[in-house]
Amino acid sequence: MTRLLPMNRRRFLKSTVGGAAAIGLAPSFLVDAARADNPLTVGFIYVGPKDDFGYNQAHAEGAKVIKALSGVTVVEEENVPETVDVQKTMESMINLDGASLVFPTSFGYFDPHMLEMAKKYPDVQFRHCGGLWQDGKNPMNTGSYFGYIGQGQYLNGITAGYASKSKKLGFVAAKPIPQVLQNINSFLIGARSVDPSITCQVIFTGEWSLAVKEAEATNALIDQGADVITCHVDSPKVVVETAAGRGAFVCGYHANQSPLAPERYLTGAEWAWGNVYSDFVKKAQAGEKLGNFVRGGLKDGFVKMSPLGPGVSDEARKKFDVTLADMMTGNFSVFKGPIQDNKGGEAVAAGKAFAEDAIELESMAYLVEGVVGSTS
Repeated sequence: MTRLLPMNRRRFLKSTVGGAAAIGLAPSFLVDAARADNPLTVGFIYVGPKDDFGYNQAHAEGAKVIKALSGVTVVEEENVPETVDVQKTMESMINLDGASLVFPTSFGYFDPHMLEMAKKYPDVQFRHCGGLWQDGKNPMNTGSYFGYIGQGQYLNGITAGYASKSKKLGFVAAKPIPQVLQNINSFLIGARSVDPSITCQVIFTGEWSLAVKEAEATNALIDQGADVITCHVDSPKVVVETAAGRGAFVCGYHANQSPLAPERYLTGAEWAWGNVYSDFVKKAQAGEKLGNFVRGGLKDGFVKMSPLGPGVSDEARKKFDVTLADMMTGNFSVFKGPIQDNKGGEAVAAGKAFAEDAIELESMAYLVEGVVGSTS
């Protein structure tokens, strides 16, 4: 069952909680009443629109999966900034809707916002998308979940490596944090498994969602010779449409963007959050402990690939399929030495390989040889 929200939840909280108090209905009464009717109410909070063809849409698609589960009510709010506003939204979901499991999905919701709410509501479970939760430091009613989507970017790189004529790839990125750097590196390493001479130019826009800068960065990369473009921003829509409009091939990220560029879309690394959210919800319904540090890749159903597009050659399809099958065994490593960083230092020694859950990858701070980075 899905509860529709006809007005902004933060305004609703301000007006309704005061009214409830005036007639003697404390927030705890509202929580108990909601839980009596609905065995489990789950809250989802998005920093942007749910139909952004990107990060927020991927989470909303996951929320849609659990709406079909028995005994589950889902409440959602989109376009919530990474400010105290998200605290008000969480408080609204808990006090007015009876949410006992909350997913604040955006990176900036974690500290201090989710942590503050977790201290205030110790009986509510909070799970955040990303790698920020720390054992021994953060409350036990909080946690994080994330996927090894670098595997998908490696597969993106394979299709890009075969499609590129210039041997120059382009990457539009938001910020040089470890998860973004890992995706850039994985993309180029995948492409270099096809042709070791391939290089990748990356432009950092500085923000997760800046449509004008994303368009400018995409055009700049193509002007410098890149003929396959991918990205790590909240909504790849602008990048995909701009690149395809210039005649470049594109690889997607977060969700399936093939409807935006059906002839130029090679494939895409997508999240499969429906599997992850279903597992959390079923455990919560059963009264089981929720994991505090949850990770998985293609094999675990956390990540999936968009269908291969018409621009993918038969040779590329064959290597893509073989590599995907290898990844599904759980024995494939993207980061196998020797790998140098883009400053000539040793990133991964010869004979060494990192598993996807290696702490070195969680804190990655380098770009591999062949990646040239700049800011827009």
